[in-house]
Amino acid sequence: MTYLIGTDLGTTSTKSVLYDHQGHVIASANVGYPLYHDTVTTAEEDPQEIWQAVQATIHQVSAGIATDEIEGVAFSSAMHSLILLDANKQPLTRVITWADNRAAADAATLKAQPLGQQLYEMTGTPIHPMSPLVKLHWFANQQLDLLNQARYVVGIKEYIIYLMTGQLQMDYSMANATGLFNLYNFDWEPAALDYAQVTRAQLPPLVDTDAVINGLTPTAAGELGLRLATKVIMGASDGALSNLGVGADEPGVAAITIGTSGAVRVMTKQPYLDPEGRLFCYYVAPHHWIVGGPINNGGQVFRWVRDELFVTESQVARDHQQDPYDQLTALAATVPVGAHGLLFHPYLSGERAPLWNADARGSLLGVTTTTTKADIARAVLEGIVMNLNTVLQLTTAAEPVHAIRATGGFARSSLWRQILTDVLGQPITIPSSFESSCLAAAVIGLKALGHIDDLNAIHAMIGDTETYEPNAANHQMYHQHQVVFDHVTAQLAPLYHEIATLNR
Repeated sequence: MTYLIGTDLGTTSTKSVLYDHQGHVIASANVGYPLYHDTVTTAEEDPQEIWQAVQATIHQVSAGIATDEIEGVAFSSAMHSLILLDANKQPLTRVITWADNRAAADAATLKAQPLGQQLYEMTGTPIHPMSPLVKLHWFANQQLDLLNQARYVVGIKEYIIYLMTGQLQMDYSMANATGLFNLYNFDWEPAALDYAQVTRAQLPPLVDTDAVINGLTPTAAGELGLRLATKVIMGASDGALSNLGVGADEPGVAAITIGTSGAVRVMTKQPYLDPEGRLFCYYVAPHHWIVGGPINNGGQVFRWVRDELFVTESQVARDHQQDPYDQLTALAATVPVGAHGLLFHPYLSGERAPLWNADARGSLLGVTTTTTKADIARAVLEGIVMNLNTVLQLTTAAEPVHAIRATGGFARSSLWRQILTDVLGQPITIPSSFESSCLAAAVIGLKALGHIDDLNAIHAMIGDTETYEPNAANHQMYHQHQVVFDHVTAQLAPLYHEIATLNR
């Protein structure tokens, strides 16, 4: 019997899961690390801390398993990260994440030019400071000396795989999310490279998501506690794999994820581009593409509420060995649908879909003298979901949606699950396994290593699911709120830049 490890390099933690060939979970581990906000516009990670988390999680899940029984490690990763490496492949920067907004002005300028739409149509990556395309242009304008020192330009997954194998490669899925990759010829796009002021030689060779690297370096094998012959499977982006991992790999089945951030995605058999550039289009595997929109503001907004507005309640919960989030959702559940008319726009970190505006800011509307903290807690949950609903409506142009599968940390809350299905007005199916990206990475690995014939085998591995039905009266109430929510967003959009200027 051999096993495969699926490892997901997330924004705030790395997760590893050990699977057998039938997709059964043998062991799992999760190690967190900080996201550094040195200024209001920066969002970085320490690559060494992530490498240590990879080591720790792999050690934990492989404990008690003979090294010759672990056949390989397959990867999932958050998209849009950027690391500049010197000639010795040592980092010149931290990991600049999708949440970093330093390049906001560059993105706004590019978006206003015909070149912006042309690049979107070639790459499928919306013009936004999240993308390495725009980050690199910012470096060329603001830190050219540092960019000139960069011999290699990579993301976090490529760097971790280099530390493991000594090889620099980038899979099509991750490349597609850089804004530098032509989604029609599967090569680096010259017009994008010119804008970013980097060369083809600085970028890794491109491979498919099922590419296999045969073996670890002696140093990495020792640090990971694995044998030298352990195989590394490239895998794909977390968004692509999350769809596969929840069984949303057929047209018409949408996947919704709410973790630190969030996303709505549908799978298509060919690329689809939104005429207004509001949706991404990324490669997964042959004849599999995901179309959708990511949101910056998912669970991290509820964490802000916990840490800034409910400090006392959170401490009381901890004193009683309770999860503060459970306390907050219990409080929110005491408030009726619609939070007494309170509307929350969750744009605390700017916003990608549906606004693609790094200057977007959060707002709480409808506050009165009778507004309570419980109202605020519920309005925050509802606002995050109404924003996702706006994105879902955009994706229906690419593929009409008849079923929704959801995953992420939110799924542990029965209240949040019900709010999601009531706002969307459709049944929501939630798999019992929360680590969908790890499972999908492992399944790509199983296929790459010849243990399964088709990615559809994942449907038998997903395990138990639970379906939540919408309450018709609640949905009607939320529809009324959604109309106002979207109207207010449209009214505030022209003012976001002015508000952000005041923030700065």
